[in-house]
Amino acid sequence: MTTDIENLFKDKVLGHPAGLFVLFFTEMWERFSFYGMRVLLVNFLTFSIIGDNPGWGWSAENAGALFGTYAMLLYITPIVGGIVADKLTGYRWAVIIGAIIMTLGHASMAVETEFSLYFGLGLLVVGTGFFKPNITSIISEMYKKNPEKKDGAYTIFYMGVNAGAFFGMMLCGYLAEKIGWSYGFGLAGIFMLLGTLQFAFSGNLFGNIGKKPTKTHEVEDTVDGDDHVAKVDEDEVEEKPNPFTLVDKVLMIICAIVGLGYAINDPMSKIAGIDMFSAFKVGALEGQYVAVLIALVLFLVLVIGRIFRYSAIVRDRMIAFIIFAFFTVFFWLSFEQGASSLVLFARDNVDRVLTGNSALTFNIINAILTVVPLCIITYVLYDLWKKTYKKIPYSNIVLAVCFLFMWSIVGWMLVREFSSDRSEIIVSWFSILNSFFIIVFASFFSKWWESKYNPSAAAKYALGLIIMAVGFGLLAFGSYGIQEGVKVSMIWLILAYLFHTLGELCLSPVGLSYVSKLVPARMIALMFGMWYLAIAIGNKLAAVVGGQIENITKEYSLSTFFLIFTIVPVVAGLLILALNPLLKKLMHGVR
Repeated sequence: MTTDIENLFKDKVLGHPAGLFVLFFTEMWERFSFYGMRVLLVNFLTFSIIGDNPGWGWSAENAGALFGTYAMLLYITPIVGGIVADKLTGYRWAVIIGAIIMTLGHASMAVETEFSLYFGLGLLVVGTGFFKPNITSIISEMYKKNPEKKDGAYTIFYMGVNAGAFFGMMLCGYLAEKIGWSYGFGLAGIFMLLGTLQFAFSGNLFGNIGKKPTKTHEVEDTVDGDDHVAKVDEDEVEEKPNPFTLVDKVLMIICAIVGLGYAINDPMSKIAGIDMFSAFKVGALEGQYVAVLIALVLFLVLVIGRIFRYSAIVRDRMIAFIIFAFFTVFFWLSFEQGASSLVLFARDNVDRVLTGNSALTFNIINAILTVVPLCIITYVLYDLWKKTYKKIPYSNIVLAVCFLFMWSIVGWMLVREFSSDRSEIIVSWFSILNSFFIIVFASFFSKWWESKYNPSAAAKYALGLIIMAVGFGLLAFGSYGIQEGVKVSMIWLILAYLFHTLGELCLSPVGLSYVSKLVPARMIALMFGMWYLAIAIGNKLAAVVGGQIENITKEYSLSTFFLIFTIVPVVAGLLILALNPLLKKLMHGVR
């Protein structure tokens, strides 16, 4: 393993191993496909059934229920995918299997029938379960000898995530809204297939990293505050064994059944009127929510029981991990409004029509926003090509085809828009701002985290939550007092996405890095899955609350709706900042 890691660090691109950028592009194409579909789903489901490009005419509440379940399951299946990779396939084969399944899912959604939509979403959920935890686990293995560079590596990787998200939402959104929904869904599938091939052809670069698991692991540990790597036998990773007891297994089964049951029941009860949890109803509280609350209590019993069976340092770090996971829920509860309520807000409440000089100015800005990042990413491809073409030629050729295809679509889109006197900004365009701002600011945050001014973990979390809340505060202010039929200036939504992005850069990639630092190596993929469970809860809550935008606006006001997502993150941010001394103690020198 050590030899493979040393070889990886010989060929560097932008100061990091070339292998990081293979993973960068693999994740980029997967995120292209995922976000290209994600930005379309709620818009497609709620779009009018009458017109040149009809949708399905669902209510925001029903669309939110389906999307929330989809988003929730996307972050739960990695728990299973992580276990399968740890025990059977290894990280690299898990990534390839997941990518193939997701390709089939995107193809199914392009058909646009009710069955193909549900079937496609199901395939995407399963495929993501294999893909998502294991590609980040490969990075964790790569940086075991260089832990001081890990925060920067995850931030660069996160830049690849958002490069894919940017172009996926831009191009899939444009084709879907301007030409037809199936074209947008289909384009997502094409790039998912190409991304799969690119990664599959790159195996020579990684050696044994990410292959099928063996009985020997390298484990991160900390002595006197200094990170080092020790090689130990699998059975010696813990000071004492911590097997799952019969009670643990029973609690896991109950929690899993209730969680999956709720995920399926929520949209089914709203869309089809079938409620599997009706017997649990207590007063005005729906039965499914009563069952979920019971399952959460049982899950806490399970987690607390297991944690206190670990040795002292491992136990303390796991407690710190759970605290971070808890506050992650509040971040995604607000941030993921970008997939539901902010899409509807952009479509129905923002003035998006431009003419004359305003249209020309927008088209120029749009061209710069599109071409400049594409040039930067193309340069990274060129640098990677020079360093690795002899080792992984077919992978580089597939990447080149991807970029030629993408440049062609971008050129066609820009020519089409510049030829028109009137521009109606597509709803998906506002969603790309998040990814664009990440591309702009990611390197700054990466350098900040590697400098002597690197804040503590709790401070990063507090900054992320509070800065994001400022964005929703601006939306609440911009929409204050508006009457029905009056539309809001797009500047408020643009500023909101800027602050959401700055908050995300403080919290999200850093959160992934701390999971890999705090958790023993033999548990890394499983614990990444547990981390995604916290995000799953946040995503589902985001869609459930976001689906109430029409009801809350009608009962109170649009400004009141956005104030919810202003106040909750601020309170959470101040609370985790107050816990900073405790968290430092629990982390035992991990920074």
